[in-house]
Amino acid sequence: DYDMAYFRAYSHIGVHEEMLKDHVRTSTYRNAIMHHQDLISGKVVLDVGCGTGVLSIFCAFAGATRVYAVDASDIAIQAMEIVRENELSDKVVVLHGRIEDVIIEEKVDVIVSEWMGYMLLYESMLGSVIFARDKWLKPGGLILPSHASLYMAPITNSQRYHDSVYFWRDVYGIKMSSMMPLAKQCAFMEPSVETISGENVLTWPTVVSQVDCYTIQAQELETIIATFKFTSMLQAPLHGFAFWFDVEFNGPRQSPSSKKKKPDVSIVLSTAPEDAPTHWQQTLLYLFEPIELKKDQNIEGSVTISQSQQHARFLNICLKYFTGDQWYVK
Repeated sequence: DYDMAYFRAYSHIGVHEEMLKDHVRTSTYRNAIMHHQDLISGKVVLDVGCGTGVLSIFCAFAGATRVYAVDASDIAIQAMEIVRENELSDKVVVLHGRIEDVIIEEKVDVIVSEWMGYMLLYESMLGSVIFARDKWLKPGGLILPSHASLYMAPITNSQRYHDSVYFWRDVYGIKMSSMMPLAKQCAFMEPSVETISGENVLTWPTVVSQVDCYTIQAQELETIIATFKFTSMLQAPLHGFAFWFDVEFNGPRQSPSSKKKKPDVSIVLSTAPEDAPTHWQQTLLYLFEPIELKKDQNIEGSVTISQSQQHARFLNICLKYFTGDQWYVK
C-alpha cells in the first residue's frame, strides 16, 4: 500500500515539471551522458525510474542502440507518448512496472537513474538501482551517477526561528506567546526542506555517508551511523543542522589488470548551500531551543539514519550532540 501511494505521487505532472525545471539537475545529467557517449553509443541502457523518459531520450541521442525505460507510476504511459513524439520508439522501450517485476531479456551495458531523494536517501530508491545492477548490468558496465556523498554541518538561521516562533509574541497587538511551544513542535519536530546559503553554515561540513553505486549493498542502507566534531567559526546561535549531498558521474572501475587507464574528468551534481539551488534544496533539523555558541566552541556527537521498519522509504533520524558541557538528543 505504501509503495502504491509512492508511485501514485509520481503520476502527477507537477512532480515531473519541478524536476525538469531544475536546470542544475537536468543539464548535469545531460552533460554526464554526453561526456560518457563513447560508453553509451552502440550499447544497451537501462533507465531505472524513467519518469517522463528524459534521461532515456538523452541516452538515445548519445547513440544507445536500445534503452529500457522503466517506471512503476502511470507517468510511464506519458513517457511512451513522448518517446513516440520524438520518433524514438525503435530505440526506447518503455516498461510500465516496478524494476523488481519487469522482464528484460538481455544484460545491459549502462544503468542510468535519478534516484536521489531529500537528504540523499529519502524514498530509498537506491535499492532499486542496486537490484537492477545485480540482475542486469554486465561486468565493467557504467552506472550514472556512480558515487554520492552526504554531508552535514551546524547552521544558524535566526530568520527562520523568528518567522516560525517569535512571530507569536505579538500578533496584531495581541499577545499569543502561549502558542510558541506548539509552534516549535509544528515547525521543528520533523526535518524541514528549504534553501539556506553558505552564510548560514557555522563550520566546514563533515561526511556522513559515501556511496559507491558499483559496490554498495542494500543492507548497508538500512542503518547509517556517523560521528562528528565541529568547531564553530564564529559566535552565533546554533539553530540546527543541515544536510546536503553531491553525486559524481564517473566511469566504470578499472580492473587491476587493465593497462589502459583513462583519466576521468568528474562531473558533479551538488546540492550544497553555496552552489546553485536545486529542487532538493537542503534538509534542516532544527533545535527546539537555540544554543548560543562562542567562536571556536566544539560541537560533537553522532547521527543515526535508519530506514523505517514500517515503511522502508521513510527515514528515522536520531541526533545526539554535546556542547557547552551538556548532552542533547533530537
